[in-house]
Amino acid sequence: MGIGELDREAHVPGETSAAAAPRTLAEALRARGDEGLVALLRARPDLLSPVPNDLTQLATRAGTRGSVVRALERLDRFALQTAEALAVAPDPAPYAVLLALLTGDDGDPDIEAALPRAVESLREQALVWGEDDRLRLVRTARELLAPSPQHPSPTGLGPTVSESTAGMSPGRIQEIIAAAGLPATHDPVSAVAALTELFTDRDRMGALLDTAPPEALAVLDRLVWGPPYGEVTANPAPPVRWLRDRGLLLPASPRTVVLPREAALHLRGGRAHRSPEPRAPELTVLREYRPQVVDNAAAGQAHAALATVEELLKSWDQGGPAVLRAGGLSVRDLKRTAVALDVAEPVAAFWLELCYGAGLLASDGEADERYAPTPAYDDWLDLPPAERWARLATAWLTATRTAGLVGGQDAKGRTLSTLGPDLDRGAAPEVRRRVLTLQATLEPGAAADPAALLARLRWERPLRGGTAQAQAQDGAGRGASAGTGMGMAPTAYGTTPGPTDLRSRLALWTLGEAEMLGITGRGALASPARALLNLPLAEAVAEPVAEHGVELSVAAARAATLLAPLLPEAVDHVLLQADLTAVAPGPLRRPLADTLSVLADVESKGGATVYRFTPGSVRRALDAGRSASDLQDFLTAHSRTPVPQPLSYLIDDVARRHGHLRIGAASAYVRCDDDAMLGEILADKRSASLRLRRLAPTVLAAQTDPGALLDGLRSMGYAPAAESAAGDVLITRADAYRTGARTAPAPVPDGPPAPDATLLGAAVRAIRAGDLASTAVRKERPEAPARAAGELPRTSSAETLATVQAAAMTGSAVWIGYVNAEGAASQRVIAPVRVEGGFVTGYDHTADEVRTYPLHRITGVAELAEDQV
Repeated sequence: MGIGELDREAHVPGETSAAAAPRTLAEALRARGDEGLVALLRARPDLLSPVPNDLTQLATRAGTRGSVVRALERLDRFALQTAEALAVAPDPAPYAVLLALLTGDDGDPDIEAALPRAVESLREQALVWGEDDRLRLVRTARELLAPSPQHPSPTGLGPTVSESTAGMSPGRIQEIIAAAGLPATHDPVSAVAALTELFTDRDRMGALLDTAPPEALAVLDRLVWGPPYGEVTANPAPPVRWLRDRGLLLPASPRTVVLPREAALHLRGGRAHRSPEPRAPELTVLREYRPQVVDNAAAGQAHAALATVEELLKSWDQGGPAVLRAGGLSVRDLKRTAVALDVAEPVAAFWLELCYGAGLLASDGEADERYAPTPAYDDWLDLPPAERWARLATAWLTATRTAGLVGGQDAKGRTLSTLGPDLDRGAAPEVRRRVLTLQATLEPGAAADPAALLARLRWERPLRGGTAQAQAQDGAGRGASAGTGMGMAPTAYGTTPGPTDLRSRLALWTLGEAEMLGITGRGALASPARALLNLPLAEAVAEPVAEHGVELSVAAARAATLLAPLLPEAVDHVLLQADLTAVAPGPLRRPLADTLSVLADVESKGGATVYRFTPGSVRRALDAGRSASDLQDFLTAHSRTPVPQPLSYLIDDVARRHGHLRIGAASAYVRCDDDAMLGEILADKRSASLRLRRLAPTVLAAQTDPGALLDGLRSMGYAPAAESAAGDVLITRADAYRTGARTAPAPVPDGPPAPDATLLGAAVRAIRAGDLASTAVRKERPEAPARAAGELPRTSSAETLATVQAAAMTGSAVWIGYVNAEGAASQRVIAPVRVEGGFVTGYDHTADEVRTYPLHRITGVAELAEDQV
């Protein structure tokens, strides 16, 4: 859309009375109040990048293809159907014509009640402008939604009679009107008008169709709801020939015919859509529970989520799997992680992506790059459980990384890997929040039916699965081929998004992930989640207000406060049993849990966690620097039952053998005061792979690294200890390895961020001021050369100085052209206050503040007309 359409040169602001209808989109925007402009910029934030200089530039930007496509994608189904009806209506179209296209001959009270809201929504977003008697769809939207052979209308309608007969010979047009029973005319224009009048006259059109063969009517039935195009053979069947002779099928190409729009509307009963949807699908309830049951179930899931994240990252404490060259985690390592967590691979991918999105997991950035916990993980562990959950939930709610895509393929056919690139989907945060907000509209404790939820989401954003051109015809009708025997072959131009479109998949993933994370319990939204979304606990609102920054952190704190009483209380003791196990009757406090996870292995999890003591787990605790007496004292202090004798014997036996063998780096060596033990190792066939040889009675050398030597001897039943170059035992800590400081990955937004009230207010003031400067009527000097509209004024330095000095003395405003230090030119209206030292200081109406301008950067100056002062 060009500027000429928006602001014709002949239009001078101030000449049109307030009651006159706007002639351009710019005029329509100029007639809005500040609230109307704020509503436009809030609904279409892309118009603010950068802030337009004036309303004409705002109107031009609002008509660009990219901006209009984004606006259409955010319309609900009925608003979109209203725009589609306008695209096939005359331009401009009265409100009554639009209503008739949507309701048809029979009328529809629901559509009549919903249409004003839809029109106002389109008008608010500057997709439609004009009064109700002259509604206009912006040109770009009409081009996207109007019928064409390449991009048929979503209504399934074809071109008009006038468009279909363009280029047809006058003789052929006369033959058509004669066959239709119309008198001959003197020119093609009047002939086309007569045929159009026939097709739009219900009585005469009905009489014509009454004479049609039944087979011809069957052909029309298959074309009426679209696509309206059908293929024909060189010798079409008699019913097709009958329709073609009377203009009910008009040629679109040598082998294709089309049903004219006027004829299709008659056959449809005047309706542009087969199934208008003025009301959003009702959100039905699948199951209902008591709110307390939902909250308790969600709290249990939240506790399990925290335990899963801790288990995952603790298993990577010494360094996790390697990073693939292309980025991400290998399929083999994902399977190992899934086995370790005892979950399916997609679920493991979700927990990994959640940890990554929360900043708890990252690659270490070394040459041999591996994944490992970050320092933020240690800080996270120090938080209370409810606050740890709130941090995970907040990260999930705002993240654009989508774990559900793992295992799929990108546009180049490459497999998408966990923690790898190309997993960001900008729509994910919006879909997650909307799914949860819709669930919040139900009564507390009610779980929404997923099918109804998906239907509601599709109604709210029908185009989010594709562009306007890619949408299907409304009635899912199929194209036709009107050949011999009336064989009808389809001509598909698009498909309606089904359960496999991205938005629906995101919604389904949201339902599963929210349940695993404890956002929902048994499918219903829990009270902490309502607080996280900044929704009232007793009743829901249509839209959340907390999104980012301080507001979201406050909402997370409220959610943590509500969750804390629901989580099981941490205990400081275990129950030791004679079968070398310990039972934790609840979640353990942090120091106890950390030490016990080193001393024993988790055997089973649930309401109570069972730990098993093994020689390997005891050795692990000894490797971490604990002595046998330390371990005995620890168990005595934290067990409600006496330490069983088998466990004491196990600790003492492992401690007695621990460190008897010492391993260091030569490549590697084994040192032991007992030369008989070294002889035993050399004689063992299992040591052959270590390639050992004796250097001294108490020293063996190995042709392998110390780590492999340690593992090899431990697999043979020994308890060696690593030592440093100084001969000291090396102590391994559970938290020994961390990445450097890392920040969580930034979400990839789906378009520009939503502007806040401060930005919107400032932008409207700037646009108003710029519009005042660009449309201000200026006094023209008689001797001044003619200047094109919008061109910067040109005056000499002396004239510029004299004019601004006079304005400063009289207190009047002037219009100036100004070029800043970057070379950007602009027009401004200023009221000079002081002129001295080569500078003019005055109130700038464009910027709405006092500014100082160098006189040498002012290209020219002009006085405002009397009625503008």
